[in-house]
Amino acid sequence: MAVLGASGLIGEALCTFLMSQDHEVIPVARRFTPVQVAAWGGRLMRFSLVDADTAGLRAYLAATGADVFVNCVGVLQDAPGSPAATANLDFVARLVEALHTQDGRSPLLVHVSIPGSPEDDRTEFSLGKRAAEATIGSSGLSHVILRPGFVVADAAYGGSALMRSLAVLPFDLPEHLAERPFAVTAVGDIGRTVDFLLDQWHAGRWSWQARWDVMDDELTTVGDVLAGLAARFAGPRRRVRVPSWLLTTAARAGDVVSLWGWRPPVRSTALAELCRGVTGDATSWREATGLAPLSGPTTLGAISATVQERWYARLYLLKALIVGILALFWIASGGIAISVAFDPAVKILTDHGFGSLPATVVTVATSLMDISIGILIGNRRTCRIGLLGGIGLSLFYMIGAAVLTPDMWIEPLGALVKTGPAIVLMMVGLAVIEDR
Repeated sequence: MAVLGASGLIGEALCTFLMSQDHEVIPVARRFTPVQVAAWGGRLMRFSLVDADTAGLRAYLAATGADVFVNCVGVLQDAPGSPAATANLDFVARLVEALHTQDGRSPLLVHVSIPGSPEDDRTEFSLGKRAAEATIGSSGLSHVILRPGFVVADAAYGGSALMRSLAVLPFDLPEHLAERPFAVTAVGDIGRTVDFLLDQWHAGRWSWQARWDVMDDELTTVGDVLAGLAARFAGPRRRVRVPSWLLTTAARAGDVVSLWGWRPPVRSTALAELCRGVTGDATSWREATGLAPLSGPTTLGAISATVQERWYARLYLLKALIVGILALFWIASGGIAISVAFDPAVKILTDHGFGSLPATVVTVATSLMDISIGILIGNRRTCRIGLLGGIGLSLFYMIGAAVLTPDMWIEPLGALVKTGPAIVLMMVGLAVIEDR
């Protein structure tokens, strides 16, 4: 079998679980983390699934040799050059067409979708996911569509990372949001479901046309989940209820940040889906598979609460602040030096023996380098390069000042002395930059 989108939260957990059950699993994704490469070795296959045309996708799927495909590909909201519909709907249409033309017996497609009623679909994300279900349902392929709730796994990403971070803060969500239904799904229940399907498939049951909600049967709210995580992480008491306007502002800020390639968990689509709630009926899944879901409290109680998990929860929201402050710091530093403080900056160099022209050139060059560092840090794809460049440039400034303008080290405001803490902050940014 092949897991498409294996580097994501659900895909990674599925691969790990199914391999532990001695299934032959081929993880497929555009890129993998170093940890995934180390764990899966020669099993994994790198391929840009979403960008491939039907012919290329057909050839690649055939090369895997798999007869069961689990599709975990999906994105919440548009990113620069990558509309959400491309992954959530267009890719599914090409996938169905590619699987239809495979030689031999028609394969089984297991597709991970979203729960809820189609009448409540409002966002492009939910509408695209529902349209993808319709495409699969009318394809004639043997298929099972899984609709998990709020997925909880050992790893944290997106919404699950945000909830863990909120659990260690003394804030509570707006009352109308905290009371929204929020059914929980242990990622292991998705793994057990796919394990069941594989056993049935290998036993000769090759015809499937099913849609299952996979989630806890108990009524759980967003506030219940947050309270359960707070209890698990020994979080503080809720003392301040966040106003609705603040969440709306944060979501709009998240939309702006996403233009720089970042995928913050708080965006307009995420907030709309959270306000909608997570509901479903797992009866058909339980009856078809004989499986029983883990309860919400049991799932939340199984989350590791070690010191490294608590560190992550506390640092998660600080990561955005670190990156944002560093980007603004470098851009503002260069912008001020090349504009309102240009003449004083040039004078510092001329007072230490530089000619007028060399001092002007150096000031312009270093100012542009500062601005470039800030832009690199602010962009997700180049953030690591920007942080490394910022550390290197800061060290260059410190060494250069020690040689050329040593008196700047003892100026009253201590501008150069403060460069050391800035370097440390950039090192912290490098340490927490990974999302997965």
